[in-house]
Amino acid sequence: MHRVLVISGFLLAVGLLSAAVWSYGYRQALTQLGQKADADLELASDRLSSQLQVYLELAVLMAEHPDLRGLDDPARRGAAAALLLEVADKTAAMDVIFADPQGRVLAAAQGVLGPDATGNAAFERAMQGALGSEHGILEPFGLRTYTYAAPAFDADGQVSGALIVIASVEDVEQTWRGSTEAVFFTDRQGRVFISNRSELLFWTRPEGEPGLIPPDAEPPAFAASWVGPHEIWRLGWGPYLPERALHLVRDLPVIGMTGEVLMDVAPARRLASLQAAAVAAICLAFGAMLFLATERRRALANANAVLESRVAQRTRALTAVNAALRREVAERQEAEAALKRAQADLVQAGKLSALGQMSAGISHELNQPLMAIRQFADNGAAFLQRGKADKAGENLGRISQMAARMARIIKNLRAFARNESEPMGKVDLVQVLNTAVELSEARLHADGVTLDWRPPEDPVHAWGGEVRLVQVFVNLINNAADAMTGQGEKRISIVLRTGPRLAVSVRDTGPGIKDPEKIFEPFYTTKAVGSSEGMGLGLSISYGMVQSFGGDIRGANTPEGAEFTVDLDPWREEEAA
Repeated sequence: MHRVLVISGFLLAVGLLSAAVWSYGYRQALTQLGQKADADLELASDRLSSQLQVYLELAVLMAEHPDLRGLDDPARRGAAAALLLEVADKTAAMDVIFADPQGRVLAAAQGVLGPDATGNAAFERAMQGALGSEHGILEPFGLRTYTYAAPAFDADGQVSGALIVIASVEDVEQTWRGSTEAVFFTDRQGRVFISNRSELLFWTRPEGEPGLIPPDAEPPAFAASWVGPHEIWRLGWGPYLPERALHLVRDLPVIGMTGEVLMDVAPARRLASLQAAAVAAICLAFGAMLFLATERRRALANANAVLESRVAQRTRALTAVNAALRREVAERQEAEAALKRAQADLVQAGKLSALGQMSAGISHELNQPLMAIRQFADNGAAFLQRGKADKAGENLGRISQMAARMARIIKNLRAFARNESEPMGKVDLVQVLNTAVELSEARLHADGVTLDWRPPEDPVHAWGGEVRLVQVFVNLINNAADAMTGQGEKRISIVLRTGPRLAVSVRDTGPGIKDPEKIFEPFYTTKAVGSSEGMGLGLSISYGMVQSFGGDIRGANTPEGAEFTVDLDPWREEEAA
């Protein structure tokens, strides 16, 4: 019994909630529907007003036309009638008429009013010196028309006649008759005079009541109600009108009518029903799940106790595994840091190894300027004792040049040996190659190697690090010199090529590369194991440094020997920014 009461109460609550959701959703949908209906009605009203405005402006502009003056002379009426016919054809007006103050039609395009315009309300208003308008049924044709009449004034300012423009309402309706919503315009008497639903024409509104009734038939089923601020009409007016419609009204004083629209509310009701059904389905599903959960709660309580014990055991195991994983991660991080330090040490070791190979030549390079400085100093002192100050000045200038050369050599050595990783940026590739050549020049001279290097006159800027690039090219030059040991002709050629990418080629006349696919592997060397010539790390280190600049290094055999090519990205200001 308790279960039945609970279920009944739940179903009643679901029904009340669904009804509330339906009501709220219906009102929200009506608000959106009302905005659309108001926009459609405004569009239809503006279209009608603008179309009729054309005929109003036509009446005003043509009233003072020179060809319409002096029409008391019958000889001028033919030309005036031809003019009015041309204007009517071009503007799609039903008729354009000019009448004198007594109402006599002096010229007309079609003559639908006959010979006399008296009795026409628009004409009577124009005779008072104001713009007149009228709508009605044109007899005997039975056509709905909208008429504008503009006064014409003589030189004394008196009304000398009126130009009457008659527009067919059916022609105006053609442009918006296919609209989805039912739109109609009622005059001051409550009569439907214009509509995109022909079955509503000439229906009238009972005074002080909503709705419409046909002129010569029994009033159809109708009821009006309000849903919040929205007026809803229930109709039984035929298959082309909705059963329930949102009714909106817009006053159009410019044309003396009221615009009205009937927007079908069936989509709003369907949307509200879908929302209510969705809420009901969710509540029922939730209630069913809650009922099943309650039924299964007791069975799950026992299973939960067993599960908790298993979870506790599994948690302890996972905690132990997690701790082991953390230790392993820490060990891997330490190993990675050690690897980075080892790589940095290997780079520095490569530099020092290159410096060791070049040390004898560099000592010779420094010895020569020192001996020259001593000789020039002794000569300068002797020239001063003899009073030859100009000769002593020349010797001092040579001493300064020698000192500058020694400073440049020492500066390059310090920069090359420095253990740091400068940030990548704009590097003059020509200066980098000159520095590498200068560092290797003494060793090449001692080994009898001829160096072919013609630097360009203008700088060539690349993306990279200056010190690391110098080390790369020093390694390539030293490797080339090592490869030519014992050769008859020893020549190294360095070529710099520009283009979409910069390329520097270092070519020697040695025996070539034995295993091109292995040359960049760490510790790969063709020298004797344990020799002091190197550990097989120079090319591997160079490969890593060039890759860090976004470049590439490759080696290949040529008919003369081996060639190593370094590709680098050129410096671009926009990319740097």
